[in-house]
Amino acid sequence: MAVEGGMKCVKFLVFVFNFIFWVCGVALIAVGVYAQVALDKALAVSGRSAAGSPIAILVLGVIVFFIAFFGCCGAWKESYCLVTTFAVLLSLIFLVEIAAAIAGYVFKDKVRSVLKEGLQEAMSKYGEDKPLTEAMDELQREFMCCGANNYTDWENIERFRVNDTVPQSCCRVNGTACNVHPNADTVYEKGCLQSIEAWMKKNIVIVAAVALGIAFFEILGIIFACCLMKGIRSGYEVM
Repeated sequence: MAVEGGMKCVKFLVFVFNFIFWVCGVALIAVGVYAQVALDKALAVSGRSAAGSPIAILVLGVIVFFIAFFGCCGAWKESYCLVTTFAVLLSLIFLVEIAAAIAGYVFKDKVRSVLKEGLQEAMSKYGEDKPLTEAMDELQREFMCCGANNYTDWENIERFRVNDTVPQSCCRVNGTACNVHPNADTVYEKGCLQSIEAWMKKNIVIVAAVALGIAFFEILGIIFACCLMKGIRSGYEVM
């Protein structure tokens, strides 16, 4: 009876932890959507390589969501096959997350480089490529920035250098001549690269907290799933 009671407890814990995984999946989906919306224009000027990051978080959230469903069904039906599938998939997801975290740390400077190159390319094609022009304008307005490093970057673009101007989206206040002979009083002084990095550093704590929480519950879920597998395989009654 002690073993039976213990297995009932394990079954209950597996079910509870899968509910938590379901919540974690929803949280990842929310983080992915938030990152996609908040950095939409920054990703547009940075190219496809950077644009895949929020999508990857979103896809991971969907996968975790459905894996949790597997676990709940396996625990409820006491199916050795379903519980095993859940444990294997959860272990793979955990390993992928570890690999992604290591890759993110190793290539963090590459992300900055890609973003900088994307901003410079958008500036060079400003006025010629409509989607990039609109993305750059909205980015400068939203992050209250101008240029890649600062507003003087626009001097590298011939038509802005000749007229001694910057895009209207750089203006601190709306005005017909605020972008002519730009200075720190009339246009945003900070560059968009610095502003985007500051935003990312501010919000990375949320992402890290969510990731650590999910990893912790994943480890516990794998342990309890293995215990339930052992109990089911041994033929003990857990109902």
